[in-house]
Amino acid sequence: MDTPVRLKLVEPPPAAPPASIEGQLAAYLMERGKLDERGLQRAKRAAASAEGRFAEILSQLGIVSERDLAEAIAAITGLPLLPREEFPQEAVLMDRLSARFLRDAALLPIEVNEAEVVVAMANPDDRFAIEAVSLATGRRVTVKVGIASEIQGAIERLRADSRATAGAAAAEGADGDASSEVDIDRLRDLASEAPVVRFVDQLISGAVAEHASDIHIEPFEEQLRVRYRIDGRLQEVEALPHTDRLAVTSRIKIMAGLNIAERRQPQDGRIRTAVDGGTLDIRVATAPTLHGESLVLRLLHRDRTALELPKLGFGGSGLQRLQLALERPHGMVLVTGPTGSGKTTTLYAALSQLNRIDRKILTVEDPIEYQIPGVNQVQVNPKFGLTFAYVLRSFLRHDPDIIMVGEIRDAETAEIAVHAALTGHLVLATLHTNDAPSAITRLIEMGVEDFLLTSTVVAVVGQRLVRTLCRHCRGKADPDVVDIGHLGLSTLASSRIHTPYKPVGCDKCRGTGFSGRTTISEVMAMSDALRQVVLTNTGSRTIRDLAVREGMQTMMAHGVEKIAAGLTTLDEVLRATTDA
Repeated sequence: MDTPVRLKLVEPPPAAPPASIEGQLAAYLMERGKLDERGLQRAKRAAASAEGRFAEILSQLGIVSERDLAEAIAAITGLPLLPREEFPQEAVLMDRLSARFLRDAALLPIEVNEAEVVVAMANPDDRFAIEAVSLATGRRVTVKVGIASEIQGAIERLRADSRATAGAAAAEGADGDASSEVDIDRLRDLASEAPVVRFVDQLISGAVAEHASDIHIEPFEEQLRVRYRIDGRLQEVEALPHTDRLAVTSRIKIMAGLNIAERRQPQDGRIRTAVDGGTLDIRVATAPTLHGESLVLRLLHRDRTALELPKLGFGGSGLQRLQLALERPHGMVLVTGPTGSGKTTTLYAALSQLNRIDRKILTVEDPIEYQIPGVNQVQVNPKFGLTFAYVLRSFLRHDPDIIMVGEIRDAETAEIAVHAALTGHLVLATLHTNDAPSAITRLIEMGVEDFLLTSTVVAVVGQRLVRTLCRHCRGKADPDVVDIGHLGLSTLASSRIHTPYKPVGCDKCRGTGFSGRTTISEVMAMSDALRQVVLTNTGSRTIRDLAVREGMQTMMAHGVEKIAAGLTTLDEVLRATTDA
């Protein structure tokens, strides 16, 4: 008689009782200021009513971020926290473990050998899931902690199932005839599949957790590349099979209210959603490329953005000059800088300060990035004749006190803005120039008369964004004094500056050494002497030299102050200001 075959089940390490884990987790988070008593009670009530795990509830309600939660669980259990970069590039054991089981357990097999299986888990106290993996493989299970959204994203990326085949079939048919109702229905079916919906949701929540400003989704011949822009720098976070491109792009276009059948023309749309307990506006732009549609999702955090000038980085004499200009009853305040330098955010901060019940404020923008209660905002739409100039001209018939122009792009818009400032309105506007003095010469080149500028412009702000050092890992700089005399920066009082800190890199800042950005600026307040110089038709260099003599702090000088305060580095300031 044959001896029955016995499966050897290696017992996983005993898990702590759920209540114990819950108590330890709450205590750990509260000690570190990640959780308060109100949030704790809210999570407990939700967990009891929904019969959910305490940790999951904390994340779902947006009380604690997924990363903070994973770090706390790793610290409590003594298990290592596995970074996304160490996830496998090819599927491990997915032929033996169902995708549904992996998703439900938030579990990802990382590697397997004859003795053990290494897995990443968001819930390492899930004894059932650990036993199931051990039973299915006949191996010991070694657990590491992973972030839930990263695990789910990797599961979808590694799955080799019918979704890829369906995507390829849709691509083969849909690329041939964009107007086919069958193809449109197929795209809608693909976009509504649970894995696609889940992937897009996790893509957005992951970007929020990483404090990204943009998500870039780019199709190439072999893959669909996904990158986040974090602190102004692009970082690759995901790559999907090229056959997934239609499903993912269609899902996003449906969310943004765009035409999913139109793939030959650029489109723009918006998504509003709730993430981590806050409201998130997402601006979506599509563009046709060789291998499909490229998408950029601009994340606009309505609840997180600090629309206050000091919190944006303004300070000292520059802030005082700007505040005085904003208190004027009429005139023009210009904010200049290249794309991505934070000009529009500065204008929103100024509007938030000026927004009072006794003032009527109108804005014309392209696009409207933040909605401000009490402010009448108009979106430019050239297709229907709503240009900057047309809307701005109509504004003058609505008796406004303050007008904001998202960008002065042409002579007509410039002339109307100047006229509005002359007729008793405070006009705020942005302009693309490298520094504050160049704004004057740029407007003259557009055709605005110099005597009109001297009568209307009260202040010009030039600004840039620089990355700030991570507070968790910044290290003492060596040496702590740097000679910058060779750079020819004559606007500084001294050619030697103190650099107390340098970037190091840690888990909090994704190894970059930087976390967040701040503004460095120069504020040129118009004086009688400056007006006289403008009327003599001299260049921006002469205007700048006089402005500095009258006390204007340059962007470089403002940056040096922030270096000395330990906020940023010389390399960051030089990168931002060498063209200014």
